[in-house]
Formats: sequence, structure tokens, C-alpha cells
Amino acid sequence: MLLDLFSTMRVVALPTKTNFRGINIREVALFRGEYGWGEFSPFLEYGYEECAPWLSSAIEAATQPRPRIYRNSIRVNGTIPALNDPLDIEKIVDSFPGVDTFKVKVGENLPEDIARLARVRTLRPKAKVRIDVNGNWDVATAVTNLRAIYENIGPLDYVEQPCATVEELRELKQKLKLDIKIAGDEVLRKAADPFAVDLVGAVDIVMLKVQPLGGIARAHKLAKHHNLPVVISSALESAVGINYGLILAASIPEMNFDCGLGTGSLLNADVADLPITNGEIQITDFEPNFNHIEVAPDRFEWWKNRVMKTAEHLV
Repeated sequence: MLLDLFSTMRVVALPTKTNFRGINIREVALFRGEYGWGEFSPFLEYGYEECAPWLSSAIEAATQPRPRIYRNSIRVNGTIPALNDPLDIEKIVDSFPGVDTFKVKVGENLPEDIARLARVRTLRPKAKVRIDVNGNWDVATAVTNLRAIYENIGPLDYVEQPCATVEELRELKQKLKLDIKIAGDEVLRKAADPFAVDLVGAVDIVMLKVQPLGGIARAHKLAKHHNLPVVISSALESAVGINYGLILAASIPEMNFDCGLGTGSLLNADVADLPITNGEIQITDFEPNFNHIEVAPDRFEWWKNRVMKTAEHLV
């Protein structure tokens, strides 16, 4: 069955509007199954074992019926990469029409982080702001920087993964003495067993990303297991992966946070258009458009080999 599915593979190269995580071209593999298209797009540096949940998600999307959903559109946040040019920041903010929450990448340089956040505040003064550190700070640095950001920028919706480990996050919550919620991302999706991670006293919100966590069914199990509020986010996917993330978000009975599923606005080309309208994206049935974006034969063979090697690590 898997060989039949893999035989449908198409691979596309999607240029980004700006450097994002060091990426200017996002390569994505897509499979067509009984229930539609699934996406396999782990970042290029990931090893086969780390890629396995991403492949499980793609297989699930292509071969399993969709879950019950509670809404047909999802409110999304804008995502601001680690940009420093005010005009670049303005262009990215403008690409998120009607959005009233922005997630801003920070963590490398505090003065630049504060200037970036201040620019977003100026452009959308009524918007909520959340920050994503990607685990770059130790506890002492997190305390210092979060206090500085709070003093200069004001309240935050939450801070995502300020420190790398669950032990550091727990220590940070004890020492910070500020009303800032902590969301956990890498602490779960990078864990060998995300069910074994004890999040008590460490995070307030769980970030769920459908591909890295192995699909919708497994994401639901994780949400139930950890019993914390959740927010759904993307991994800079194509419209196929984003739409599957939208379905995950719609299948959560109670969703109180704008979701990080608007990252299609960071791409210069995609397999379909999922427009943001009044801050929301509609769940959509579509057939991908592959015109002029498929990879060269050598890159296709690279992805074919990657898929087959990753499949050996599926549980």
C-alpha cells in the first residue's frame, strides 16, 4: 500500500518572500491517496528518525477520513521573521489582512528584538503580540530579556519556547515573576516520546504541529494526555500541509487562540491559494497546481530516497 502511495509523489520548490530559518526555498513532497493529498516536508537537515512522524502525518492525510470539525474557518496569527528593516517588517505585516495577533521571532539580539516588536506595535497597535524564541535562551537570559521586553513593549499573549528543556522552563516560571504565559513547542515535538514529557509547572499552553507530531489522531491524543490549552501552528508548509493543520484546529472543540497557520503569506509561490480574509482562513478542498514549481530530477530522486529511508523508521 505504501509503495502505491509513494508512487504518486510530486515534489515542489516554493520560494519564500524573505529568509525564514535560513530558508529561501521550501521543498515539499506531496502524495495522493483515497482521501486526498498528504504533505511530507521535514526540513532538509532532519534525520530519518526525526522525519518519521512527518511521514506518518502525510500517510494519514492521504489514506484516512477527516475527523469531525467544529468550524469551517480558523483565525490565524501573523508570523514575523527575524527582520530588522522597518520596511520589510511593514510588508510582512501588510500580508496578513485583518489579523489581530502577531507572533514575532526573537532570541538572537535583544535591542533588535525590541525594535522589531515596537515596529509591529506601531503598525498594528490593537493587535496582541506573542514571541517565539525557539529555545535560544538559558534561564537567566530569559528572565532578563522577558523583563526588558515586558517593560518596553507591554503585555504579551505568550512566549513560545523561551528555553530548550522542560527543566529550564519550570525554573523560568518560578523565577520570572511576570504574568507571561509560556507555550511549549520543541519541548514536545523534539522529544523521543512526547507522552513521557512532564509539562506540569513548566508550560501553560501546548503548541501542536500536525506533521512533526505524527498527524491529527496523535495530536489529539497528546492534547488529551497533557490536558492543557492548545494552539495549532505550521511548519512553513505548502497549502496542502496548512489545510491539514486547519482541519486539526477545526477538530479541537475549544480553540481560544489564533493559530499559526497563516505562513503561506511568507511564500512567493504555492500549490494553491488559501487567502486570509478578515483574519481567518477557510478550510478548502482543492487540487494542487504544480505548474512551474516542480523540482529538478536530481532533487526528486533525493526526496524519493528520503521517503524510502524514513519509511523504515515508521512504527
